[in-house]
Parts: sequence; structure tokens; C-alpha cells
Amino acid sequence: MRAGGIILCGGKSSRMGLPKATLPFGSEFMLQRVHRLLSEVVRPIVVVVAEGQPLPGLPTGTLYACDQRPDRGPLEGLLAGMKAIEPVCDLAYVTSCDVPLLQPSLVRQLLQLTADFDAVAPRQEEFCHPLSAVYQTRIIPTIEKLLARDLLRASNLLQQIRTRYIPVDDLRLSDPNLLTLRNLNRPEEYFEALAVAGFEIDPTIKAGLLAK
Repeated sequence: MRAGGIILCGGKSSRMGLPKATLPFGSEFMLQRVHRLLSEVVRPIVVVVAEGQPLPGLPTGTLYACDQRPDRGPLEGLLAGMKAIEPVCDLAYVTSCDVPLLQPSLVRQLLQLTADFDAVAPRQEEFCHPLSAVYQTRIIPTIEKLLARDLLRASNLLQQIRTRYIPVDDLRLSDPNLLTLRNLNRPEEYFEALAVAGFEIDPTIKAGLLAK
């Protein structure tokens, strides 16, 4: 089966204070870095954006999609991405744009565990990671039914389909520190991720974030 990728980046970044997709991360913007790392494993990649959202430049061949109904959360974005990638892929690894420490090896591990399941998702005790998971494109009708009932949480989807939950400790084989599961919602998390990657914090960006 051919695997692609979906990056959701249409959120409002309200807790961060600045658009996460265009935050600098080393010599790249955050979205560019996540795209580059994910493309080591899967192609094509669909970037799901809000209407009129500014984006950094991305490689030729990148696909784009917009939510049909804005401001309805990641499940609406997942539907848009799935519809865009369905003609060329059987399944997709889905991620947000705020995981610049993503490890391609973890994506590969999850892709190897998809046989006979509609989705494969990491789980830590009772908490699962629906935006670091693999989905079969055949689940599009289920997503549409959930959205029609205003059930907007991605976790609702995992409960409605055949999901294989992988304990996060099993994923330490490919990502010892589970960096792929560290999404950045607040400025302090962004600063910490930069430090982990060995990058300096742009003083202007830091001042702007702390002023929010």
C-alpha cells in the first residue's frame, strides 16, 4: 500500500501567540522542518491550511487542502487532507505542524503495524495521540458521519474504527525519548525544543512571544 502524509497547520496558535507554521527552527520554519522530516518516509504530503493562511515555501509536489468548514478542529482538517490524498494513497501518517523533533524512524515503525487495522495510534495509559497516527483513507465516510453529528474530536474517530493502540514504550525502539509526540503549544515548549535541537532562540521572536 502506498503511504502519504498529512500535516495539519490551520489552527489558531492561540496558546503560542504567533503562527506555529512560520516560527523559525534553525535555518527553517517549523512547517518546513516537519515537512522535510516526514518526506523522508512518505510522499506525497498534503498540507491542510486555513483559508488565506500565509505559509513558508515548500517543495514542488506538495499538495494543499483547506477545511470545508473552518474552526471545527483537527477532525475537519483530517477530512480535508484525506480527501486530497485518497486518489494516490491508501493510508497516511497524520501529524500537526508543531512537532519539529519528529523522528522518521517512529513513522516507519507505525506504518509497519497497520495490517488489518483502520488506524494505528500511540497510547500512554488512557491518553492517545490521534495526531501522531496512521489512518487508512477508507475511513473517510466515518469521518464525515462524525462531523455531521458535530463530534469533532479526533479521539471520537479512533473509537469508531478498528484502531490498533501501540503503548508508547514500544515506540522507544525507534524514538527513545518520544520526541515525535512532543507538540509545542506554548512559548516555553518552543524554547525547550530549540534547545534540544541545539538551536539558538531568535531574540526578536522570543520577545514577541513573551509579550503576548
